[in-house]
Amino acid sequence: MRVLTWNVWWRFGPWQERRKAILTVLRELRPDIVGLQEVWARDGENLAEWLAEELGLHWTWAASPAPERWRERLDDPAADIGNAVLSRWPVVAREAVRLPAPASLDDGRLALYALVDAPGHRVPFFTAHLTSATDASAVRREQVAVLAEFVASRRGGTDFPPVVTGDFNAWPDSDEIRLLGGYRTAPAVPGQVLLDAWEYADPRAPSATRDTANPHVAAAFAPSARIDYVHVGPPGPGGLGRVVSVRRAGDGPVGGVWPSDHAAVLADLAAEPA
Repeated sequence: MRVLTWNVWWRFGPWQERRKAILTVLRELRPDIVGLQEVWARDGENLAEWLAEELGLHWTWAASPAPERWRERLDDPAADIGNAVLSRWPVVAREAVRLPAPASLDDGRLALYALVDAPGHRVPFFTAHLTSATDASAVRREQVAVLAEFVASRRGGTDFPPVVTGDFNAWPDSDEIRLLGGYRTAPAVPGQVLLDAWEYADPRAPSATRDTANPHVAAAFAPSARIDYVHVGPPGPGGLGRVVSVRRAGDGPVGGVWPSDHAAVLADLAAEPA
């Protein structure tokens, strides 16, 4: 089972050309379940819906309840932003939770849950977008705590482990990522461990998902960093859902167009017990 997470950079930059590049990458990778962040909707059109129709996938999305600050950045009062899930199989349940933030930082960020009716085992799939302020680790810790409770309350009823994806805007050794994992500090939910799939990556492989090789990233004058993640719970019976491989994707231009200011993370998980 191939899962992918990708922040698709809303309607920033040359978004009309970028969405075609995003489609090209997804068509080549053929993921089974995709978590998307910074998905746009405007005038009855939705990026996730368009991608799903082009790729023959199911889809669901959750709009930000507070998009005003995003709209101000583009001077566009009609554009919405949110998270989405694309899936090769039907989504039989979905729910969203707003992630907490102080008024000074609150721009309506979400976590979205989709229960995917995959062959043999339903998959509890989550995608989240945490606050991006550089000095907001304390806020992201609170958001991770809410996300972890959200996962804990919806992960049951299947042997397939929960899959938690997203743009966490946090480096791998940060407090908030360690809280989510639970294996370097006490987890946000007692007993709940969510493994960073990148632990299975080739250590020689490029890892930064915000990479200064990307001109959209270089323009911000920040260092390269890995801030996008696929996390997976402990494998089910016979290693069901275990990480088989993981790598970066969507990390170069398509026909001269960079699809996003983020690279995607692509992970292959075991769809059947060993």
